[in-house]
Amino acid sequence: MTAHRRPLPSRADISAAIDAPTAETRRAPSVPALATRLGLANTTFRRNFPTICAELTRSRPATGAATSADAFTALKTEHARPSGTSATSPNSSTSLSRSSSAPASTTTGFRVALHDVQAVTVLSRCPR
Repeated sequence: MTAHRRPLPSRADISAAIDAPTAETRRAPSVPALATRLGLANTTFRRNFPTICAELTRSRPATGAATSADAFTALKTEHARPSGTSATSPNSSTSLSRSSSAPASTTTGFRVALHDVQAVTVLSRCPR
C-alpha cells in the first residue's frame, strides 16, 4: 500500500489561513481550527510548524478557566458564612443540613444558581 502524501502548506498559505478567520472574528484561530482549515491533522500541523503553534497559543487568552474560577469565587463570596461560624461547630452535633443558619432568601438564591449551573435542555424523543 502506498502512502498518499499531500504537500505541506507554504508559509503564505498558513498566513492566509490565519488572516481569514482573524478578519471575521477579530481573534486568532485555535491550532486545531487552523490545521482543519489547511486540511491537515492537528498533530501533523504541530510537528511541522511548532513556532506558528507557539505564537497562536500565546496570542489566545485562556478564558474558560478564568471565567469558571471567577464565577465560583463570586458564588462563594456571595454565600459565605459570617466569620466565627462553621458548618459543624464544636458546640453542636447536628448535621450541616439541620444547622444551616442562612436566611431563606439566601438559600433560595443559592438553589436557583445551582439549578442554573446544572440546567440541561431536554430534547423530546423522535416518534418512531
